Amino acid sequence: MSGNPAVVMRLLASAYTVAEKAGAIVRRVLHSGELGVVEKTGANDLQTLADRLAQQSICASLSRRFPKVTIIAEEELPAEEVGEDLIETGQAEEILHKTCPAEYSTLKEEELVVWVDPLDGTKEYTEASRCLHHQIEAQIPHKCLDTSQPHSTALWLLDNVTVLIGIAYGGRAIAGVINQPFHNYQLGEGADLGRTIWGMLGLGTFGFQLQEVRGDKRIVTTTRSHSNKVVMDCVDAMEPHEVIRVGGAGNKIIQLVEGKASAYVFASLGCKKWDTCAPEAILHAVGGKLTDMHGNAYRYDANVKHMNSAGVLATLRNHEYYISRVPQSVLLALKSD
Repeated sequence: MSGNPAVVMRLLASAYTVAEKAGAIVRRVLHSGELGVVEKTGANDLQTLADRLAQQSICASLSRRFPKVTIIAEEELPAEEVGEDLIETGQAEEILHKTCPAEYSTLKEEELVVWVDPLDGTKEYTEASRCLHHQIEAQIPHKCLDTSQPHSTALWLLDNVTVLIGIAYGGRAIAGVINQPFHNYQLGEGADLGRTIWGMLGLGTFGFQLQEVRGDKRIVTTTRSHSNKVVMDCVDAMEPHEVIRVGGAGNKIIQLVEGKASAYVFASLGCKKWDTCAPEAILHAVGGKLTDMHGNAYRYDANVKHMNSAGVLATLRNHEYYISRVPQSVLLALKSD
């Protein structure tokens, strides 16, 4: 490493290693079987021990190295001392060696806002845990699961789980890290689990192979557990050839950039800024777009409200087509900020 990397590059390099540590925490808690689940506002809004420990690790690690950066995280946790075992001090050398885009090279810590979702897809995480521990109790080899059984089919939900760390400047998502703790889980015992995707505007994206849906197929990815009539009316209005219902905003953006879906459509409340900051930065870095249902961009300033109150519409290409298809009834139901 030559010279002194820009603050934002050092922050991004730390976010990368911190996200990997958080992913390891998420895996460890799952395999322990002691999830410590609590309901925050209902059965579809859960918090686990993994959420709590991962957030403590991320926030304490980043704030120790970057004390002037504003960090906003999902979970409301009591102020307490964080053990040294949760602190990550490393930085990704790959990122430190990259050249910072000129427009961000002189940014100061106090100009940056970090949005953290320590475990995106908590509901899917808990369901997958029940599946995994049924398998263990029944002594079923991982690679020999009978996927016709309900307890076994839930294991694919591990794909939905991500750790999200987004970096914003001037209200705009400019960089992001997505860790998938269970990537490669289907390869069975001994597989190298997990991967980390990252990206930055003006620099590019790393950790995955960019692909698009082949042909003219419209494949819409949408919510698995927060659906309602407005959501489905909007999905149907897109005239999709296929609809995929999965959990996690991070997971849905990964589907877009890896060619599994052409649009992420969620015409409802529920998604928050910590859900979309990191994924939006990565999507925008490859030329995609994320807006509300009115086509307006979300802001990520430190003082904005956390709810994405006008829904989420994200695409890799042809964003204007999908915006044009949003029904008037949906626009009236979801007021833009």
